[in-house]
Amino acid sequence: MSDDHSSRSQASKSWLERISQAFSNEPESADDILEILRDAETQHIIDSDAMSIIEGAMQVTDMRVEEIMIPRSQMVTVKAANDPRDYLPEIIESAHSRFPVMGDNPDEVIGILLAKDLLPLALQNRLGRDTIREVLRPATFVPESKRLNQLLKEFKETRNHMAIVVDEYGGVAGLITIEDVLEQIVGEIEDEHDFDEEAQIKTRDDGSYAVKAVTPVEDFNEFFKTSLDEEEFDTVGGIVLKAFGHLPRRGESITLDGLDFTVLNADNRVIRLIQVKRSA
Repeated sequence: MSDDHSSRSQASKSWLERISQAFSNEPESADDILEILRDAETQHIIDSDAMSIIEGAMQVTDMRVEEIMIPRSQMVTVKAANDPRDYLPEIIESAHSRFPVMGDNPDEVIGILLAKDLLPLALQNRLGRDTIREVLRPATFVPESKRLNQLLKEFKETRNHMAIVVDEYGGVAGLITIEDVLEQIVGEIEDEHDFDEEAQIKTRDDGSYAVKAVTPVEDFNEFFKTSLDEEEFDTVGGIVLKAFGHLPRRGESITLDGLDFTVLNADNRVIRLIQVKRSA
């Protein structure tokens, strides 16, 4: 047996002994378990991707819906009173699959419209207010204080993918999807509507820009004609993180060099996507 193989075996044995002892002594906190697992990562017994997922899964148990929900101001909704032909272009442009349908009351969500349910109606030339109501799915409502692990369990049991978040007064505070919860565990889930591999800055319809946090500061400065520090930081995300002084939640904003930065996507470890627009 080689010395290298022997040392790895001893490291594995040492780690196994530690984790066995830790569990036999009933660890007092999740931090105790994480310390052991991080040691295992350092010794290459588990890889960094697995460790990231474990940390995400453990942290989700301490997180609440209000921390990651999509705020009401950013929700894409349709009004039941409107003709579907009027909001169809917005549905196509947004590329979402589910849309809350609002009633006459600003806080009245009468159901969830699935984009795929519009296709049969369109093919049959039956798009109309009444026919839309026929295909609405029931809306699920959850409080802002609900824990993410509990919500994920409910999503799995009910096969729902979206829930409307309500505040303590029963008003609509935002929405949350199963993808939002899963991204806290495994990181950002990209789909065919996300940026292509090379794009870093994307112009949005409202005149703002969606910017990946990993965008090099040099490229950002060149695009926006700004002078953000290119010496201390490599990426825009690093500059924004330092400016906040803490890991910001989705929806938090800050102004730098004449630009407003709003966090669009972040998990419990890093900022991923930022909205940028000229300050008023």
